[in-house]
Amino acid sequence: MKKILIVDDEPDICLLLRKYFTKKGYEAFSQPNGEGAIKWLKSNEVDLVICDFKLPDYTGLEILQKIKIISAKIQVIIITGYSDVRVAVDALKKGAYDYVTKPLYPDEILVTVEQALQFRHEAEANSTAGKPAENSVKKVVASHSDFISGTSHQAQAVLKHIDLIAATDMSVVIEGETGTGKEYVARSIHEKSHRDQKPFVAVDCGALPMELAASELFGHLKGAFTGAIQDKKGCFERANGGTLFLDEIGNLSYENQLNLLRVLQERVVRKVGGAEEQSVDVRVLVATNENLREKVKSGEFREDIYFRLNEFKIELSPLRERPEDIEVFAQHFLSLANQQLKKEVQGFSSDVIPIIRTYSWPGNLRELKNVIKRGVLLCTSDTIGAECLPQEILTPSVQDENMDMVFNGGIPSSLKAVTEQAEKQAILLVLEKTNKNKSKTAELLGVDRKTLYNKMRAYGIEV
Repeated sequence: MKKILIVDDEPDICLLLRKYFTKKGYEAFSQPNGEGAIKWLKSNEVDLVICDFKLPDYTGLEILQKIKIISAKIQVIIITGYSDVRVAVDALKKGAYDYVTKPLYPDEILVTVEQALQFRHEAEANSTAGKPAENSVKKVVASHSDFISGTSHQAQAVLKHIDLIAATDMSVVIEGETGTGKEYVARSIHEKSHRDQKPFVAVDCGALPMELAASELFGHLKGAFTGAIQDKKGCFERANGGTLFLDEIGNLSYENQLNLLRVLQERVVRKVGGAEEQSVDVRVLVATNENLREKVKSGEFREDIYFRLNEFKIELSPLRERPEDIEVFAQHFLSLANQQLKKEVQGFSSDVIPIIRTYSWPGNLRELKNVIKRGVLLCTSDTIGAECLPQEILTPSVQDENMDMVFNGGIPSSLKAVTEQAEKQAILLVLEKTNKNKSKTAELLGVDRKTLYNKMRAYGIEV
């Protein structure tokens, strides 16, 4: 029986999830804070942790790092509000499996839990067979057919670059914000290359504990260090003849950058604790959500490695800069969600597409995928309506409005002015989506009609 630990300072949430997962055949436990969770994990084995991002004593990132030190095999799912999405996506590159947003729907969490546990099972099975294992080696895209492209100029340019570079053995740097699909691009390059029948190994450098990175990348011999109970192949050896994808390359420590440079130069690896060198034939693709040139200037990333890796660069635009692609991906994620949730939702109501096209999507494709999956889960008809979308997407936040001002070079006169501008824009947006239906607008904004009328009068909105 799989064991789940729920970490949340709200007793009602802990009780709800414990009862729900117990009914579903899991052993469920809970802790009210990070300190209690860490103490519990040190003396109890668990398969998965569901953790609130905001705890009384730790942030989600802090407790995630502590959990991974105890055991890298534990899958972690973060609970977050939409206002925290920009921070929550950072947890993904630190080793979290996924995140779910409030309000919580147990059926939605169950789907994510089952996928996370299946991933762990496959990783452990692959580890036994000498293949990539644990959270540091990411889930590989099933096939090239899963890769879709948008219709925007940026998306089409990326496709052309993939076709151009795939036939070569050049190293490629793929740059883009978290969630823009960097691994899908890497996989597509591999599957269009002459190495497509050989392994594709993906490694999340951000999830590699510094002291274990060399072992994961280059392998180790039995007895090389405490816990090395058998020989292990490194990622370079497992990818021999194929492609090695190093995600979040900027997170490698300086020492491991030196080790990587030698492999790139000599194309040989030496296992930790070993003396013999082994030749490897590997194409290296790397990805980053940071500006590597800036890291080179600051001394955080070696210039010689950067130039060896940057034989060709592919830059992925954030979703907010190519709104014409949003509907394409939304339809794709709708099909995937139907398969996962065993539903037959046909599409989106007429008011939904304009809403999702105008949202800023800080989590990019990953956030869009989660929103569509939630919409399919909540949908009770053939189409997803606005009522199935999170409130934060229907109502642009003050933070988003303020960011737009900064991007546009404006300076808000006061915090109150920012708040009022955000409320006015939200009301105007929803009024437009509801064809000026005030009752529906009030319902979508989560206020009564009297409050809406007062706000409209105060902001001079006439319909």
